[in-house]
Amino acid sequence: MPQKTILTCAVTGNLTTPAQNENLPVSAEQIARHCLDAAAAGAAIVHVHVRDPATGAPSMELAHYRRVMELIRESNDSLIINLTTGPGGRFHPSDEDPKIAGPRTNLMRPELRVEHIAALRPEICTLDLNTMTFGREVVINTPGNVTKMAEVIYEAGVKPEFEIFDSGDMALALDLFAGGVLKTPGMFSFVLGVKYGMPASPESMLYLRNMLPPGSAWTGFGIGRAAFPMVAQAVVAGGHVRIGMEDSVYLSKGKLTPDNAALVRKAVGIVESLGGEIATAAEAREMLGLAPQGRAPARAAAE
Repeated sequence: MPQKTILTCAVTGNLTTPAQNENLPVSAEQIARHCLDAAAAGAAIVHVHVRDPATGAPSMELAHYRRVMELIRESNDSLIINLTTGPGGRFHPSDEDPKIAGPRTNLMRPELRVEHIAALRPEICTLDLNTMTFGREVVINTPGNVTKMAEVIYEAGVKPEFEIFDSGDMALALDLFAGGVLKTPGMFSFVLGVKYGMPASPESMLYLRNMLPPGSAWTGFGIGRAAFPMVAQAVVAGGHVRIGMEDSVYLSKGKLTPDNAALVRKAVGIVESLGGEIATAAEAREMLGLAPQGRAPARAAAE
C-alpha cells in the first residue's frame, strides 16, 4: 500500500437523487458544508458536481461551481477541490429515430464541458475516457473530444484525473499518453460496478492497476453495495480510496447515511483497520505534485 492513503469524498454526483436520500446536498451552501464536514472527517480531496437548487437536477452553471468553491475557501484553503467535467457527454437515441437526440441527451461541444475549469482553475478535475452504454443513454467521449478537453485543462494548470470505467478506457489512455496528449505522471480513478462497465471485483481493480503507466497515482472505488468493499480492496492493492453520496447513499445495509462525513468516517476506519494511514490535504498535495496551498476562485480567475 502507499505510504499514506488519500481519501476523496464525492459529495453529490450527477445521478443520485434526493428521492433516494433526502440528506443529499443540493444547494451550493449544502454542497460546500458537506465538503467541509467531509474534510473534517478525513477527506483530503472533495469531488464536486453542482445542482439546480430549485429542482435538485444536475447543473453545469458556472455560478454554482464558483459559489461552492468560494464557500469552501472561506473556511478551508488546504482542502483539494476536484471539479467534474463529466456532464455533457450523454446521448439518448430517440425512439422514433435513433440518430435524432432524445430528451435526455445533454451532449455538448467538449470546450463547453471545461469552461468552468478554465474560469475557476481547481487543483484537479475529472476527465472521463469512457464511451459506453450508461443506463438508457450512451456516454460518448471520443479521442478527439478528450484531446480538446485535455488541452483546456492543462492550459489552465489543472491536474486531470482520468476516469476509467472499462478496459477500453485504459487502452485509450495509453494511446493518448503515447501521443503526448496526456502527461505523466498520471492520476487515475477506477470506477467499478457501473452496469456494462468493469465489475466491482478484485480482478477488475488489479487488471486496471497493472496497466498503469509507471509513476501513476490511482484510486479505486465501487458504487452502491460495492462502495465499502472496494475501499478495502483499494487499500490492499496499494491504491487510494473514494467514498461519498455520489457513489452510495447507504451507511450500511438498509441504513441511509445522514451525510457524507459519516461515510468518510466509516471509510477511514476501514483504511486504518487494514494498517493504513489517512493522508492530510497537505500530504496529499505533496504526493500528487500539487501546489502546497489552495487558491481561492477570485484569485485563480484573475491570474
